[in-house]
Parts: sequence; C-alpha cells; structure tokens
Amino acid sequence: MNTQNDTTYGSLWREVPRDLGFLLPLLPIVVVGQVVLATLLSAGAGLLAIFVGLFFLVGMMWFARWLGTFELARVNFTAGPRIEPPAWQTDGRTGFWAALVRPFTDVHSWRYLLHGLIVNFVVGIVSWVIAFTWTVTALGGVTYWIYSRWIPESGRDWNFLEILVNFFVPGSGFEVDTRTGDNVALFVVGVVMLLTLPFVARGLTLMHRGIARLLLGRLESDALREQVAEVSASRQAAVAAEGTALRRLERDIHDGPQQRLVRLQMDLAAAERQLDQDPDRARTLLSEAIGQSKDALDELRALSRGFAPPILVDRGLAAALQSLADRSPVPVRVTNELPADAVLPDEVERAAYFVAAEALTNVAKHAAAREARLSVRIARVPDGPASLELAVSDDGTGGAASVPGHGLAGLEERLRGVGGTLSVSSPVGGPTVVSARLPIPAPVATGTGATAAG
Repeated sequence: MNTQNDTTYGSLWREVPRDLGFLLPLLPIVVVGQVVLATLLSAGAGLLAIFVGLFFLVGMMWFARWLGTFELARVNFTAGPRIEPPAWQTDGRTGFWAALVRPFTDVHSWRYLLHGLIVNFVVGIVSWVIAFTWTVTALGGVTYWIYSRWIPESGRDWNFLEILVNFFVPGSGFEVDTRTGDNVALFVVGVVMLLTLPFVARGLTLMHRGIARLLLGRLESDALREQVAEVSASRQAAVAAEGTALRRLERDIHDGPQQRLVRLQMDLAAAERQLDQDPDRARTLLSEAIGQSKDALDELRALSRGFAPPILVDRGLAAALQSLADRSPVPVRVTNELPADAVLPDEVERAAYFVAAEALTNVAKHAAAREARLSVRIARVPDGPASLELAVSDDGTGGAASVPGHGLAGLEERLRGVGGTLSVSSPVGGPTVVSARLPIPAPVATGTGATAAG
C-alpha cells in the first residue's frame, strides 16, 4: 500500500515541471489575449454602423480561434489524455463573403471567444496567483535560512516562530531570537508548501484541462457528423463498386459465354440440317458444339467466382487464399496468422479474397516477379476494434499505381464500401506491396494458429 502511494506521489512530482510550465506563463497569455479580444470587440461594435466594424469583429473571431488553438496545444503538453480539436465548419462555399461570414455561423468560434474573452481570463489569473504564490513561498521558505544572515535586522521584538507557537499554545511564553525564529518558521512553511506543490499544480492543471475539454475540444456532435459522412461515403463507394462489378460482369458475359452460346446455337442448327444429307459432317458439328458448351460452362464457373467462390463459402478465407496461391503461375508463399477458430463476417472475407485475387493477378500479368508473398492476420489495438490485415508483395519491377477504371481503383472502392482502406507501395524497380485493412464489426476469436505455406 505504501509503495503504491509513493509511486503515485512520485509520478505527481515528475509532472510538476510540465504543470508549472503551463501555469506560470498564464498571466501574460490571458491578459494579452483578453486585451486584444476586448479591443477588437469594442472597436467592431463601435464602427459596425459604418460597416468597417465588421472586419474588426471578423478579426476578433479569428484571433479567438488562434488563441484557443494555442491554449489547447499548451493543455495537451501537460499529462493526460489528448483533447482533440473541434471539427471546424467547412460548408464547401468559397469566396470572400463566405470566408467573412463563416466564423459567425460556426458554434466552435463562439466557444473559443467565450474561452479567451471571459473564462480563461478569470480562471487563468486566479490559477496564476495561486501557482506563483505557492511556488515562490515554497522555494523562498526552504532557502530563507541560507541568505537570511545578509538581511539587516529590522529591530523587531517578535518573529514568525513565536507567533506560531503562541497561536497554537497560548500562554506558553515561548521566546527565541528573531533570526532563528524566522528561519525555522519559514523553513517549516516552505517544506509544507513544497510537499503539497505537486497536488496544487496538478489540481490547477486538471481544472484547465476540464475547461479546455468543455470549450475548446471536440463535441459529440462532431464525431456523429463525421460518422454520418463516413457512412455516406462508404455507401456511395459500395454503390459505385457494385455498379463497376455489374458492368464488368455484363461485358465479360457478352464477350465470353454469350458468344460461345451463339456459336453453339449455330453449330446445332447446322448439324440439324446435315443430319440426313451428311451424317459425318453432322457428327463433327455436334462434337464442336459439345466443346463450345464445355467452354461456356467453364467460363460461367470462372465468372461465378467473382461473386463468392465455392471454396470461400465452404471452407473459409484461409483455404480460399491458399487456393489462389496454388493456382498462381508465380510461386506464392502464404503466411496465415488467422486464429483457427476465427469467424469473420462474410463481407470482410469476400473483400479480402478479391484483394488477394486482384493483387496476385497483377503479379502474374505485369510484375515480372519470381516470387510473391501473401500474408493475412487479425490486428488489435487496446480497447479498440479488431481489423483484418492482408498484404501481397512481390519482387518484380514495381511501378504499380491506382488508375481510375482499373483493378486497384476498383479494389479501393470495394474496400471503402466495407469501411476498409487500401495502400499501394510500388517504387520503380520494386518491390510492390499491396496492403488492405478491413475493420471487423463483430468479435472474433483470439486464439493463435499461424501457418506458412509455399
């Protein structure tokens, strides 16, 4: 128990330099800030009738924003969770008048003005007086005995120690010479204030952190608005990816199975006409038709993999990725760090599979690589959501880039649709690394089961 208390008190002392570094400069900062804001406010209000005052008021709002941002940076310098800045209004409007009016329509600007003009000015002066007095008294008290010998005697017939003793023990008749009494009394007071300095500094700093979180930090509505924007962007990306996939499927069906089925129909019609006149020719045409039907069936099976390959549905992501590696013309080494009992959402598995399939296809077609590597794992952050991380790398020539309308751009849209991200690193000369991160909305198993296959 004592060890824990000592550790806590020691940690408070370690924060004293940062806390005092925040508190002691408060007086000039809050005074200058309040004077500038009050001057701009009074000038703006007085000159508003002739329109010039508007520019003073705009300057006041922008200075309040700068002052609050500076104060937020100072607060974040102290120990404690980082206070995120607000999401400033960006309504998309441009132009001189839009920029002029925007500070007045943003609630955060008014919060920053209230902080700089009133709250921080009052609280800052009180905090500075307490912090400065406490620090100076503590340091002066514990060191007074060192330099008191050079202070001329004042001719007093009393001293601080006598006053303290007679206050707590009335009628004691305690007497001591002036210098000794002052040295002892001030030393005791200095020690007491020095021992309590960490608590005072930390308490004042925490008060400012609370005010900053209330007036300078991000609001819950900001986070909600950003979540709505992210959901909207993800929905649009999903719709765009779905449209691209449907157009590609339509083109692939038109260029592949549809052409073969047309040829099959023509061969069957020709065989029917030759059946009585030239049976050998008819048999040849029927044999070609069988080949056309087989090719059409193979192409349809290949296209169906674009939706959900059977091995992914039946055996899961790890087996599907290994199947991709086995079919690749370039040797692929697979590192599977997925827990053996992990259960991933279907949309996450499909997105990861298509990222791997497209990346390995690009390796085979464009990279001129001798070897590729595919890795997949579940990444976790403390007290945060898990995510699936998949990476495909090769030792090829590099130079890969996301071009609108091509494979990597399509993958980016697909991943945005499920809230994921795609990154491509491909300098000229290689190596190329395609990495995908997909958030996992539901809990998954945490066991281990890393395997590697060539």
